[in-house]
Amino acid sequence: MPRKMFVIFGVSNVLWMVFAVSQAFKVDIFPNESKIFAQIGDSVSLTCSATGCESPSFSWRTQMDSPLNGKVRNEGTTSTLIMDPVSFEDEHQYLCTVICGAMKREKAIRVEIYSFSKDPEIRLSSPPEVGKPVTVTCSVPDVYPFERLEIELLKSNRSMKVQEFLEPSEKKAQETKSLEVTFSPTDEDIGKALVCQATLHIYDDDSPPKERKTMKELEVYISPKDTAISVNPSTRLQEGDSVTMTCTSAGLPAPRILWSKKLDNGNLQLLSENATLTLISMRAEDSGIYVCEGVNLVGKDRKEVKLIVQEKMFTVEISPGPQIAAQIGHSVVLTCDVRDCESPSFSWRTQIDSPLNGKVRSQGSKSTLTLSPVSFEHEHFYLCTVMCGQKKLEKGIQVKLYSFPSDPEIEMSGPLVSGNPVTVSCKVPNVYPFDRLEIELFKGESIMMNKIFLEDASKKALETKSLEMTFIPTTEDTANVLVCLARLPIDEMEFEPKQRQSTQILYVNVAPRDTTILVSPSSILEEGSSVNMTCSSNGLPAPKILWSRQLSNGDLQPISENATLTFMSTKMEDSGIYVCEGINQAGISRKEVKLIIQGRESNKDYFSPEFLVLYCASALILTAIGMVTYFARKANMTGSYSLVEAQRTKV
Repeated sequence: MPRKMFVIFGVSNVLWMVFAVSQAFKVDIFPNESKIFAQIGDSVSLTCSATGCESPSFSWRTQMDSPLNGKVRNEGTTSTLIMDPVSFEDEHQYLCTVICGAMKREKAIRVEIYSFSKDPEIRLSSPPEVGKPVTVTCSVPDVYPFERLEIELLKSNRSMKVQEFLEPSEKKAQETKSLEVTFSPTDEDIGKALVCQATLHIYDDDSPPKERKTMKELEVYISPKDTAISVNPSTRLQEGDSVTMTCTSAGLPAPRILWSKKLDNGNLQLLSENATLTLISMRAEDSGIYVCEGVNLVGKDRKEVKLIVQEKMFTVEISPGPQIAAQIGHSVVLTCDVRDCESPSFSWRTQIDSPLNGKVRSQGSKSTLTLSPVSFEHEHFYLCTVMCGQKKLEKGIQVKLYSFPSDPEIEMSGPLVSGNPVTVSCKVPNVYPFDRLEIELFKGESIMMNKIFLEDASKKALETKSLEMTFIPTTEDTANVLVCLARLPIDEMEFEPKQRQSTQILYVNVAPRDTTILVSPSSILEEGSSVNMTCSSNGLPAPKILWSRQLSNGDLQPISENATLTFMSTKMEDSGIYVCEGINQAGISRKEVKLIIQGRESNKDYFSPEFLVLYCASALILTAIGMVTYFARKANMTGSYSLVEAQRTKV
């Protein structure tokens, strides 16, 4: 009994020691969480540590046995798995396995991936203007998983819209999500801030979500309004007086003030960009309508005032007329003529005090300003100022420039071929101002196309303008006339034509067609026979005929350029395919004929008529020769010969 108790006691001690050792050996993973969240592009380290074991052996794996895509570093009783940078491939349940002798322990941790690296972006569809709708877009770039995203747009502290993106992601990818709100700004929105707040609820517990926000101050604009003009001393003035006009306009941002004078043709001539416009030593020509404009980024507002400057008694005339159109490169003479003043004093200037760039000559009651050669620098409103004692009078003339030096140029994209599209171009070179130019294209009496160049010519330059049209010519167009007519409607042109034109006679080509071959006597012949093959082809201009023979490889060997191809005595080797081509500048037309040369048959040659005639003639000739020889010999023997005697003797 004591021995049995001793055995039981020993076994229990061993079991207790094994239990104590197993309890001392354990494994932990840092971070000490069952699940962690890793930002895409960041670095994550998982550290597995073993306690209660002097020489542990570590190994890492995913629960699905996918590739680790990380680096493992073992040091003593710890092992670290480093994922740098984190990507979608790193989203797994990771297991750290530790073996200590015969014992084995495992610890798991899950890595969830998210992307929320950039602040939201706020964009406006247009500059915000009071009373006009504007769309605000709040975008969150490169977010994942977006089904946990919430975007809220606030104006100051008031929420304008909240949007959640609850649809599940079909694939793992970073996406940009946005929220849009359209509203009409008011005066109260000035100085307020737009706040775009994005929240990513990546945690499943009560942990605070990830948040990012962007703030943008509202710069609300107000179009110019309530524009007003004050005039000191009055809108009615005497020559030599001065006047000060002040303009104000409300808006946000503060409008820029522009002063202009309305010309007789309704156009505005810019005078100043200051709020106050002062005109000194007023002249009668300074009378007119002055316009103040308040201008900012979102609009403009206008106010007008009419100034009347009373004239003096003497008169000034300027010629030629109040306006003149001057051809660039030519010369222009402006003449200022004074009446009812004995000793006038002259001076010339432009209305905006630009350099004259001309020569002034004054004599008696006249003064001339010569502009030569005329260039873009001379396009101004010129004023001739005349002093007569203490009185002053001014007369103005507007010099407008134009360039219309040559007739239009007609060009074709290629030769005219019946049925083939061709583009005709009508160019007007070195024209100014081209925004008044009109080009018309006629075919005979019918207009084909017209074009008016209404675009604004913002810069002063000579330009070439053109009209292009594509049409399909027919044979009926031959001898018809293309007319390109260009008009430059400047009323003051007196010595130059207001329109120019060019003409071109149409010569329409017709590609070769209806090519035919006439063979005489036949295309099947006996060797030694003659044959004529005549080719004809219709076209305009008349096609050139080219005869060729088709070789065995399909190539063509040119033979003749005559319409008729003749073989005087054919041979067997003349058999083959002969090709006739009708060629002109519009195209080619082809026709083929097969010539067959047959050999002579022997029996037919023997009984031919020519042979029989030759045979009979030979026989007769031989008989006659024999008879003559016979009678000649007999005459030699008797000393004489008589045909009668010969006949008698023969009888």
